[in-house]
Amino acid sequence: MSLSKHKWLLLSIYIPTVMFSFGQGLLVPILPLYAAEYGGSYSLAGLVVAAGWIGTMIGDVPVGMLLRKIGYKNAMIIGSALFGGATIALAFAGTPFELVALRIVAGIGIAFYQISRHTFVAHQVPPDIRGRAIAVFGGINRVGHFIGPLVGGFVAAFYGLAAAIMVAGFVVLGIIVLAILLVREPASPDSESGKKALDFGVLKEVVQHNPKELAAGGLAQVFAQMIRAGRQIVIPLYGAYAIGLDPAQVGQVVSASHFVEMFLFIPAGIIMDRWGRKAAAIPSFTIMGGAMLLVPFTDSYLSLMIVASLIGIGQGIGSGTMMTLGADLAPPGKTGEFLGIWRLIGDSGHAVAPMAIGVVADIIGLYLTAGIVGGIGFMSAGTIGVFVRETRWDSEEEGPAAESEEAEDSDEADESESTQSRDRSPQQELRD
Repeated sequence: MSLSKHKWLLLSIYIPTVMFSFGQGLLVPILPLYAAEYGGSYSLAGLVVAAGWIGTMIGDVPVGMLLRKIGYKNAMIIGSALFGGATIALAFAGTPFELVALRIVAGIGIAFYQISRHTFVAHQVPPDIRGRAIAVFGGINRVGHFIGPLVGGFVAAFYGLAAAIMVAGFVVLGIIVLAILLVREPASPDSESGKKALDFGVLKEVVQHNPKELAAGGLAQVFAQMIRAGRQIVIPLYGAYAIGLDPAQVGQVVSASHFVEMFLFIPAGIIMDRWGRKAAAIPSFTIMGGAMLLVPFTDSYLSLMIVASLIGIGQGIGSGTMMTLGADLAPPGKTGEFLGIWRLIGDSGHAVAPMAIGVVADIIGLYLTAGIVGGIGFMSAGTIGVFVRETRWDSEEEGPAAESEEAEDSDEADESESTQSRDRSPQQELRD
């Protein structure tokens, strides 16, 4: 089965994802600088960035359970409304407390949007092309993250940081119109009529399905998301405060990193589907870790852009790896609940990293902090290499076996029917 048979993903997944990731990407170079204006410390900047992921953690499991009841389309609309509305309000915040509170609400919106889209792909795309489909999903995210920082940096340079934040919010609100007019609700194996009610016992079943795999994959997921989140705060703060770049230049550096990623998401999907998920994940986080170690040696706009681009190469190679691994590990019939837990685990890394980086940077400075973040990248690669099994071949092993069993059952049924036919008396045949 080829990706051309899934063109319907364009309206349901890819176009809304570009818009949502644009809004998120625009905030990457802007939010740490905007937060720093309220308190002047790296810790506050890290807390405001982390607050979004704290909100996502709060929403992950409940949203995963609610999907059966509200449906994918409604989850997309709710998520866009929460993120867009909270982001616009962020531009009018008066205190650090309001910044954190609004970012938490925006994070809950991210949970609604991301889990609905992730579960949609896991259900609708067969395993043999799942790596490529999710890699494209991840790659589309990179397109938005490339355009967003570039636009955000220029808007901030000419109209201020608050104006750039408002642009992000209004673009994401536009997804609501698109969803109402064009997105259709798909049929889902998790949405039978008898399974509409919330069942908290399902969470226990999901965790007990394979706790060792969930623990190993979850640890790798935490480290992976920590290095990914780490670069989103280290690069803007380092560029602005260690080198002295203005918001437009910081946006260009961040965009350069995502620009490189855009050319690698398709190769990443091919690698995952042909050679396995680990073949993409391990080089990805190794490169990201090594490149992050080079950040303290940069001292100019150009040198920081080169290193950021190297980080983008690593991130691009790993496009969609954690999402694909989660979709592979999800137990049949409980995909939404599992992915809620899976994203909760990963989002804990996203939430912890900015806060920890902010505090550490206030204590030891940005130079050494960048090196610590680089070490986390190596920890992620090592965890995946040693503790996480390869999941790519599971579906292929099950597929032929299942087909063989079905064929044997069919042959046995035919043989039984034939025997019964021979054993019937002429009178029985006449009555028939």
